[in-house]
Amino acid sequence: MLRAARIVYRGTINKRVVKEAKSPLQNLHAHRNQLSRVNLLRPLPGSVRCYSSFSRLPLRRSRLLTVYLAPQTHRNFWVGRLAARLLKLRYLLLGSAVGGGYTAKKTYDQWKEMFPDLSQYKWIVPDFVWELDEHINFDKLSKALPDSEDLAKLLPDFEKLGESFSLLKGWLTSGHNLVSEVIGPSDLLLLGSGDETAFKATDSQGFESSDKQYKKATDKEKVDQLQEELLQTQLKYQRILERLEKENKDLRKLLLQKDDKGIHQRKLKKSLIDMYSEVLDILSDYDANYNTQDHLPRVVVVGDQSAGKTSVLEMIAQARIFPRGSGEMMTRSPVKVTLSEGPHHVAMFKDSSREFDLTKESDLAALRDEIEVRMRKSVKNGQTVSPETISLSVKGPGIQRMVLVDLPGVINTMTSGMAPDTKETIFSISKAYMQNPNAIILCIQDGSVDAERSIVTDLVSQMDPQGRRTIFVLTKVDLAEKNVASPNRIQQIIEGKLFPMKALGYFAVVTGKGNSNESIDSIKDYEEEFFQGSSLLKKGMLKAHQVTTKNLSLAVSDCFWKMVRASVEQQADAFKATRFNLETEWKNNYPRLRELDRNELFEKAKNEILDEVISLTQVTPKHWEEILQKTLWERVSTHVIENIYLPAAQTMNSGTFNTTVDIKLKQWTDKQLPNKAVEVAWETLQKEFSRFMTEQKGKHDDIFDKLKEAVKEESIKRHKWNEQAEDSLRVIQHNALEDRSISDKQQWDAAIHFMEDTLQSRLKDTESVIRDMVGPDWRERWFSWTYRTPEQHIRSETKNELVKMLRVNEDHPAYLASDEVTTVRKNLEARGVEVDPVLIKDTWHQVYRKHFLKTALGHCNLCRRGFYYYQRHFVDSELECNDVVLFWRIQRMLGITANTLRQQLTNSEVRRLEKNVKEVLEDFAEDNGKKINLLTGKRVQLAEDLKKVREIQEKLEAFIEALHQEK
Repeated sequence: MLRAARIVYRGTINKRVVKEAKSPLQNLHAHRNQLSRVNLLRPLPGSVRCYSSFSRLPLRRSRLLTVYLAPQTHRNFWVGRLAARLLKLRYLLLGSAVGGGYTAKKTYDQWKEMFPDLSQYKWIVPDFVWELDEHINFDKLSKALPDSEDLAKLLPDFEKLGESFSLLKGWLTSGHNLVSEVIGPSDLLLLGSGDETAFKATDSQGFESSDKQYKKATDKEKVDQLQEELLQTQLKYQRILERLEKENKDLRKLLLQKDDKGIHQRKLKKSLIDMYSEVLDILSDYDANYNTQDHLPRVVVVGDQSAGKTSVLEMIAQARIFPRGSGEMMTRSPVKVTLSEGPHHVAMFKDSSREFDLTKESDLAALRDEIEVRMRKSVKNGQTVSPETISLSVKGPGIQRMVLVDLPGVINTMTSGMAPDTKETIFSISKAYMQNPNAIILCIQDGSVDAERSIVTDLVSQMDPQGRRTIFVLTKVDLAEKNVASPNRIQQIIEGKLFPMKALGYFAVVTGKGNSNESIDSIKDYEEEFFQGSSLLKKGMLKAHQVTTKNLSLAVSDCFWKMVRASVEQQADAFKATRFNLETEWKNNYPRLRELDRNELFEKAKNEILDEVISLTQVTPKHWEEILQKTLWERVSTHVIENIYLPAAQTMNSGTFNTTVDIKLKQWTDKQLPNKAVEVAWETLQKEFSRFMTEQKGKHDDIFDKLKEAVKEESIKRHKWNEQAEDSLRVIQHNALEDRSISDKQQWDAAIHFMEDTLQSRLKDTESVIRDMVGPDWRERWFSWTYRTPEQHIRSETKNELVKMLRVNEDHPAYLASDEVTTVRKNLEARGVEVDPVLIKDTWHQVYRKHFLKTALGHCNLCRRGFYYYQRHFVDSELECNDVVLFWRIQRMLGITANTLRQQLTNSEVRRLEKNVKEVLEDFAEDNGKKINLLTGKRVQLAEDLKKVREIQEKLEAFIEALHQEK
């Protein structure tokens, strides 16, 4: 009876399990229920474990107790037994559903962990995507979707897929070598230890083992066929990769550009390579006085002249940006090129804001011309090459990020027109860049010439004997394959067996057919076509990952960033220590001064100078007029006395005196007086400006003296007086001199005083000249023990003789007659004094001048009470004071001229001078050389070094932080 019940129960279960499920998940649950019931009926062996095909996780092994069945009497409770079995079946189904759900959830978590973390690419998705849940009701949307049974119909058959994958695995097992070779170029590693100097794939062990098995199973023909298939497969995947990269570029370009359709333009941070390039630019201007050398990595491109350095660099930059010539030297100075990725293919100089669109031929030509002009400007003093670096940045889609420095090509023989030290200068420039222990040396070798003619390989081997940071590039491989008789020679070069130098990696590239008008795309197509049909690659002399500039740029960029990550923190620590030393030195030497660098000091001096210029407008009109009148009279007094007053005073009557005075004043006003007045005004302005510039206000800082003096000189040089000032001034002066009417006694007395002061000043000057001519008198000789010279003795005797003549005739004219000269000479000879007639006339001029001035002073005293006679025009009076009227006219002209010049100064000239000063300061601010020459001293240099070291350290720390975030 019990056995029959078990048979009926097993049949019921089998029917339920065999029944076709509506979905894969239901099949899975049914399979699980079947296993559960089988385990209940029949215990499994201890060594057997059950696995789920879905989760691959081991299930718990069933442990069933042995059941001893005793004979029982048969009872007809079939209704109860049926209900109990139905209830038992419900619990079994419920347990299977719970277990299946748990298994599905665990599998989902495992699959979720297999997906890469895409959180760092979240910025690619526009912001509005993350805000969709605010505008869309996903609950309603989920209810509208079909249920699981309908979706199950759309799922593929997993059993058939498993069979397909098993079949595909069997096919690919024999071709593991092919797969490894294709994967190789994408997973390059730099191996620099031992004798391994080539780039190898990360799965090299699998490659070697599969390669050995493959060689045993195939012959030579099959190897050649598979190598051809390998090359075709690699090129195929390369084209697919390029197509995907192009699509990625277009997508990134659309995301980075501004869009008017509502897509939000996010603020992009400065790229990592741009931050690094800024640090290098600052270091290039930093004077390492504190032994903090620049050891940051760069890719230094060196090679023999015309070896193809520039062409390789252009292929990496994806643009023909450098000037080129046929065999002549084109790279005359180092060119630092910062390569980075961007939405547009553009180039820009460090010191310019102009962007060159590298997709336009006109901008490319303009860029090449600008580089050539900058190179020629950097070459000075008859040199051929220059160590000055030209900084250029190139951005574009898909460009590998790195910093390269293109150096002048190494030459063996100098040609005509080169400087004698050109060869040594190129070597010194190359060594200066390569001696950096973290610099990556990209050694370019021309494959179309004999290897023995290479010069650069010996230079590179000296700077990097172990080859730990050198990458060797063989260019023009297409020409080398045609010209070289033994292809094994190329293989020896690539394997590093021909040259004595060692390298981290070896590459072979093709840089075009030699036509300078070829585009980058055509060169890439030609390179791909050449290597596709090259026997070097087919015969295994070259590995697939060692060819094309694409693989070269990937490898160089990878090596560059590894070197950067390994050395940048050490450089930051070095500059941190230098900063501490400089700050300590500043605190000890200048404890109470702020750390002002050259630019800040210039701004401070600029404000002081502008304040001093503004002070010119605060000068009072009275001060201006007093200075101008005094200076103008000092300038013209000699002309007035000698050429106007003295000749007029020799006349016999007042009419002739006035006529002579009017004529001479008119001539003087028309020709000389206005020009003299303008000169006096300009000199007065300069003196006042200099006085304010040099005047010490408070604590004087002599660090600005050179700058202030240079600004003053340059401003004065640029200032030009108004040309129309002389014409207007001439009219004013002419009208002032024509007026003879003295209105009151006060003006008369002022004229008397002015005349008296002038005559007394001239008399003192004349007596001083006579004293020098005749030597000391008897008192000085007696008390001071001084003696006369023979010439002074002769002049003294001549003077005494002339004085006797004037005493006899006090109204003697100004000139001696010939007979009078002869009489004086004979009288002197009678006393034993030999004298020349020229000496007599010269002495007479000073003696008569003294006599005339004394007479004029006496007449001036008599005219003090002559204002009454002047009002009556000296009628019925023997007193004539026409000379007083002359001096009044001169004095009035001086006052009017000073007033006119003062108005011109305050209204226009001071403002124009202030404008010139501002222009000079702006020009000096843009000229760093001027600031370096004019602001000097230990204090300035220490502040400059401290500023640069701080800036370098801060930028390095910011770069390191961004570098860690990128990791």
